Amino acid sequence: MKELNVVLTELGISKVRLAKYLGVSRQMLYNYLGIDNINNWPKEKAAKLLSLLNIENIEALSDLKITGEYIIEVEGRLNEGVKDSSSKEVIADLKGFNKKEQELLSDIINLLKEKLSSDKTKDTYNTYLYLYNFLQSMETTDELKYILGYMSKSLGFTDPMEFVFNKDKQFIFESILFSAMTLYNNGGASKSKLSASHQRFVQDIEHKNEEKLSRTQELNTAKVQALKELGYTEINEDNAKEVLEKIAEIQSRKV
Repeated sequence: MKELNVVLTELGISKVRLAKYLGVSRQMLYNYLGIDNINNWPKEKAAKLLSLLNIENIEALSDLKITGEYIIEVEGRLNEGVKDSSSKEVIADLKGFNKKEQELLSDIINLLKEKLSSDKTKDTYNTYLYLYNFLQSMETTDELKYILGYMSKSLGFTDPMEFVFNKDKQFIFESILFSAMTLYNNGGASKSKLSASHQRFVQDIEHKNEEKLSRTQELNTAKVQALKELGYTEINEDNAKEVLEKIAEIQSRKV
């Protein structure tokens, strides 16, 4: 694949444009280029690359003559491919998003599609299901953003001294998480030693769930009472505001 990188450089094809042409994220493209044999690429992606270079197989690279005419031909195919890829974007409507946001959304969706289509195991599905739950909760739990910052830094994508959220809290959280990860990676923790801690973790979650259930039951009771006091049988568009105000009033009586 070293020869392929040389050809791409001579053609002046950036990794960003090639990634868009292939319909993958930049990181996924780097992963592909790190594979020794193109036959180990997903067949669709390998076929698109060979089509772009107008060769039948990767061995033909050694016979390529990089002329001005050839560069123009490849550039034309690349431009058409990128344009076609963009027109088939999964996101139906990107109005209201700036260019950087559009590129980010496109990269995330392409990466998710790539991972889910190439790996059908339960682990992959469950990983992205957890990611979905993670994203759903980010607005209410700042620590989730700090976790993302920590992982981006530890994997080398972000400067370790960059703090884009609450600097003090992010600094403290990263320091604690580093200590925990060091303990985990160095074998300083064992299941037997941590069983009591994990049990407290489970109990804490169960307690939160009980509180949530209790609040839900309390709200349902208040809703039933509100409907009864107002003489309604259900909440609809016409009475929603009145019913909600009555629910709030009923709950305030208990304070």
